[in-house]
Amino acid sequence: MAELTLTLKLPFYRLNQVKALEFERLTNVNTQVANELLCLDKKERRKLTSSAFAHVEIGSAWINQTIRNTNAKTKVKHIARMWLETNNQNFEISKQGDLYMIAFNLLRGRKGRLPLSIHSASHSQVLDKIIARVAKLGSLKLCKSKKGIWYALVCVSMEVPDAISVKHWIGVDRGQNNIAVAALPKGFGKFWKGGQVKGLRRQFQRTRRKLQSAKQLKEVKRLEQRERRIMTHINHVISKQLVQFAQDFGMGLRFEDLSGCRQTMRQNKKAKSDAANNRDRWAFYQLEMFTRYKAIRSGVPVQSVPAPYTSKSDHRNGVIGKRNGDWFKGFDGYRCNADWNASQNIGQWFGFSCPLNLQTAVTAMVAADVEGGVDDSPP
Repeated sequence: MAELTLTLKLPFYRLNQVKALEFERLTNVNTQVANELLCLDKKERRKLTSSAFAHVEIGSAWINQTIRNTNAKTKVKHIARMWLETNNQNFEISKQGDLYMIAFNLLRGRKGRLPLSIHSASHSQVLDKIIARVAKLGSLKLCKSKKGIWYALVCVSMEVPDAISVKHWIGVDRGQNNIAVAALPKGFGKFWKGGQVKGLRRQFQRTRRKLQSAKQLKEVKRLEQRERRIMTHINHVISKQLVQFAQDFGMGLRFEDLSGCRQTMRQNKKAKSDAANNRDRWAFYQLEMFTRYKAIRSGVPVQSVPAPYTSKSDHRNGVIGKRNGDWFKGFDGYRCNADWNASQNIGQWFGFSCPLNLQTAVTAMVAADVEGGVDDSPP
């Protein structure tokens, strides 16, 4: 059995203004405690416990966690906001009717019970496992969004079935023109287009330039965060559909290993200046991580394979061909979509990207003409 750790972001159900103001006030008190700790010497700080803050009205379990979190920040001189956090011994989750409830003693000697707003399709199964003692609770953190909505961040760990044994793999190629392309072995591919995302990035870039020229830096930061949230949502949607696509056909998912791609990918100044084409601004790794944890939860195996030559090799025989924009051309004139061809190579990977026997490639180089010939052979 594999172990999966999740963090559930659960909004409070109809939280009244009095409780919201109380959360805000106690968060400020907690931040003040953290900044007082930063003023002390590190050796003295590590010896402190909640008894040193008996005058603070926040519960001792919350104070102890604040001390641990502050000690972990070794190079910080001032903390702007220290959210209230506690371990699994200080709260519990239950269900009353159709509502899920969370109970914790934020104040010393007082225990409160608050309802949570849960979408039945997202978190109800996990919460039912918590109530049935199948899943283990981790930490609880109370935080507020920029819209003023208070959330309970609950960390949960649970055992999930091991990934199923599969004979075939679906290759997933990531890019900019197509955010992802998933292709069945010797079959059709599913495309997630990137045109809309490119348009959004250029729109945000134009707006940021105007705001920067007007010296409105706070608005620039707000727009950057909004753009990041939009991309995170898009990656969540695509990763969910990728896992469902693999489940429908009973196959595993294979990604190309793009670690270190920021240093190896060459870009000219024109591409870097355009937010839509700048590869440094695309969240390739985030899409893979979202897919991995969703796949573990669903029992779908995920692998990473080396990236070299997956875009330049012919998926039929592994011979190096020509890639021109969205199209790939083989040595014999065969044409297909370049991203679909790359996803086929990723899914068919057998321990090397190209065949070790290059006799066919050499023959093709001698016989083919210059226009449709082979550019190079892999080492």
